[in-house]
Amino acid sequence: MAYLNRVFLIGNLTRDPEIRYIPSGKAVADIRMALSRKYRTASGEVKDETCYVSVVAWERQAETAGEYLKKGSAILVEGSLRYEQWEKDGEKKNMLRVNADRIQFLDRLKRTAESSEASEAGQRQSAPSAASEPSAPEAPVAPGEEKGDNDNLPF
Repeated sequence: MAYLNRVFLIGNLTRDPEIRYIPSGKAVADIRMALSRKYRTASGEVKDETCYVSVVAWERQAETAGEYLKKGSAILVEGSLRYEQWEKDGEKKNMLRVNADRIQFLDRLKRTAESSEASEAGQRQSAPSAASEPSAPEAPVAPGEEKGDNDNLPF
């Protein structure tokens, strides 16, 4: 029988990552994230649903998470599910947690996109006006087609 234990999650941190070191010296990061989704009920009402997930990251990935992530950071986590059991004060406890194989920091990508858009806007403003530049020749229009008619495009 074949088995697959793989998860991909995108969400936001609900608190700063908690970094600790186990006796062997390896770093461990405990990360809590929230995943939200919107859905429509049978009556047509739009509702929000939030799922909270615990994630554990190890070694360099844990240290990097502790250094760069904070509450509210957007991340993508790729990993596997782990079922953990323990006993505390005579009471049995359990938890389903994601063991992260990879964490991608999505805020960094968002900031990079925003800064490139801002630099493009600055270049457009500093560029000479369109009136002083020679205009490019227009593409020929087939008979019966109006310029700007996108209904005939194959995509």
